[in-house]
Amino acid sequence: MRSRDGNRLSALSIFKLIFLFYSLALSAGEYLISYRYVTQNAILYNEVLSIAKAMHKCTGTPSSTLILESDGSDNLNQIISQNEDEFLSFIHALGLDVKHSEINTNLQNSSTTILTLKTTCFKVNFNDNFAKISPLN
Repeated sequence: MRSRDGNRLSALSIFKLIFLFYSLALSAGEYLISYRYVTQNAILYNEVLSIAKAMHKCTGTPSSTLILESDGSDNLNQIISQNEDEFLSFIHALGLDVKHSEINTNLQNSSTTILTLKTTCFKVNFNDNFAKISPLN
């Protein structure tokens, strides 16, 4: 069949479309992410963000979505470190477990607060300019 400009639709362009579809599907992945933020006496004591590729397929449906600029990279650690404030705000909105304790000894107050995001599976789709991150529930 000829197109308007007289060129024939070749089988090669169909293969290009199939390859593009599979390359987009293969650039998706599931990652396990956990976060822990510890303060002592209102001073940051420790902050840990752990990211690991999931070894087994995670079950669940994607919920809220965060889109981060990726500059063509498919390294999730690098993408999150470039957009750290936006990602941390996103996981804070997901809900963190909070543990707080205070001790008074000889009129001196000592407090510790721990914010924890339990290990959660996230579905991540990488594209040329952005990464789409969705937690699975």
